[in-house]
Amino acid sequence: MSEQNTLLKFGHKFQTKIISSLLGEKVFLQTICDILEPEYFDADSNKWISQTIREYFFEYKTAPTLEVMKVKIDDIENDILKVAVVDGLKESWRLIQSTDLKFVQEQTLEFCRNQVIKAAILDSVDLLEVGQYDEIKRMVDEAMKAGSERDLGHDYIVGIEERLTKSTRETVKTGWDPIDDLMDGGLGSGELGVVVAPAGIGKTWCLQSMGASAVKNGLNVVHYTLELNQNYVGLRYDTIFSGVPTANIKFYQDDVKKKIDALEGTLLIKYFPTKSATVQTLAAHLSQIEIQGTKPDLILVDYADILKGMGSEKRHVLENIYEDLRGLAGEVECPIWTASQANRSSLEEDVIDATKVAEAYSKVMIADFVVSVSRKVEDKIANTGRFHVIKNRFGPDGVTYPSQINTNQGKIEVFESTSSGGIDSQGKMDNSQEFMRKTLAEKKKIFEKDLDGFE
Repeated sequence: MSEQNTLLKFGHKFQTKIISSLLGEKVFLQTICDILEPEYFDADSNKWISQTIREYFFEYKTAPTLEVMKVKIDDIENDILKVAVVDGLKESWRLIQSTDLKFVQEQTLEFCRNQVIKAAILDSVDLLEVGQYDEIKRMVDEAMKAGSERDLGHDYIVGIEERLTKSTRETVKTGWDPIDDLMDGGLGSGELGVVVAPAGIGKTWCLQSMGASAVKNGLNVVHYTLELNQNYVGLRYDTIFSGVPTANIKFYQDDVKKKIDALEGTLLIKYFPTKSATVQTLAAHLSQIEIQGTKPDLILVDYADILKGMGSEKRHVLENIYEDLRGLAGEVECPIWTASQANRSSLEEDVIDATKVAEAYSKVMIADFVVSVSRKVEDKIANTGRFHVIKNRFGPDGVTYPSQINTNQGKIEVFESTSSGGIDSQGKMDNSQEFMRKTLAEKKKIFEKDLDGFE
């Protein structure tokens, strides 16, 4: 650490020189004033001096003169504090010409962060006794970020070259070309995507299909499962990668292993029981795996509605969860896909729109991209369905795509469509409806043929 161990690791001498810097360096005062809190100082005298300097600066945009400080000191009613302030101010003023003030100024941000962390640890003692580890982790993480947000914004004029030569979004493809094209390449870093569907329609399969696509492309995927255990989720991935039905995996182990061994990316599946994990739990886990050398390119959360959240009403709980989840995507600079329940009435809908999102419409408002999956009974029989884009922050929405969804083989295909609904203005079926009609008819023929041969 040198420089006399950073003046005895941010001790009294160091703190006094911070005061000297506040009084003598306007640029330093402007830079640090919104970060340096008076309570960071150990001595009451320095707390008073720094608070007085802050208040004066916020009003007059400059440091107070010695004459101003003398006037302020006269208002101190506590004689002991008044004497300490006078002595402290004399010492600080004497040190204004010190040769190491530049070093002190450079270390002040670390000093602030150190004090915030210390306070967070002290405040977490009570939480430790009741086992609130997620909250402790959140408090410490916030403390670690103290003073780190120093980006003053994007200079539009100066930044033109970088803007025009470098893509502003780094995306991860879903694996479904029509949807990737609509999303301008896929879900971007720091963005939140949501798959909406009723129970039993295939939300998990959709998330896993996107995860498998990313792994095939050499990316690192972290899959959080909050409903199915990680072994079962793993078997589903086996099916997606190999095409072998989950029930038959054990009969084709060698073939499945060959498919898995050929993959270029990585896949980490982590199970948390329903309502046991918060978004902060996921953040803590991501920190752990990053320490071990793995940085995810894509995160899947199956599914956000059953995370544990804060709030008195379910609607507010879900709203907070989705806000935190989107915040996590930005913090780890990674796209996050999750799923959400559609209400029960949507089971009979050809197309699921935003009004069918269960519990909280605000989920749609928070997310960057929302797509619904609808499959009526006849769709399940025919292995068909419809993807409908509810929200697209980076392009058009309201578009419906016909799809093939074969959960037995883990295959999901999305086909081109130019329609935004199920029926056009002339009452004719669009591409998706026609596709499903033909597929269902073919399935019916095969089924009837099998019946004819059955005795």
